[in-house]
Amino acid sequence: MQVIREAIEADLVPMLDLAEARREQYAFYHPLFHRPAHGARDLQGPFFSKLMANEDFDVLVSETAGRVDGFLIGHVVPAPPVYDPGGLTCVIDDFVVAGADTWARAGRALLEGMKARARARGAVQVIVVTAPQDDPKRDMLEDAGLSVVSEWLAGNT
Repeated sequence: MQVIREAIEADLVPMLDLAEARREQYAFYHPLFHRPAHGARDLQGPFFSKLMANEDFDVLVSETAGRVDGFLIGHVVPAPPVYDPGGLTCVIDDFVVAGADTWARAGRALLEGMKARARARGAVQVIVVTAPQDDPKRDMLEDAGLSVVSEWLAGNT
């Protein structure tokens, strides 16, 4: 059975494992932009702990059969001052699941859980950061009604 719940400190190691696997995957997509920093995992642990303790952030995990198989971190913020979507925006940057075949189940459940929390905080839109090559995640996001609104292009100087 799958459960979507708030992350607790005991979830930190599986979250770091998932994030590390994503860093490796994304570094393959774009070796310059996504090059992991030296000691990235050691840096990310305290950062995630800080976000879990911050009431302005929602950190959710997906747990299936007692195992964390995904997580996401959302932050409800005002839209940039030149835009007026009619309310706040939920930004989701860290959003990872255990494998490509997990996006439709765990990824979608995490997204829907965060959208409900964001609505309760006054958000009217959700923005999810992803790589252009992350097809399973992008497919799930499109199936959930999200569409591309902006892109970053990166290269050498």
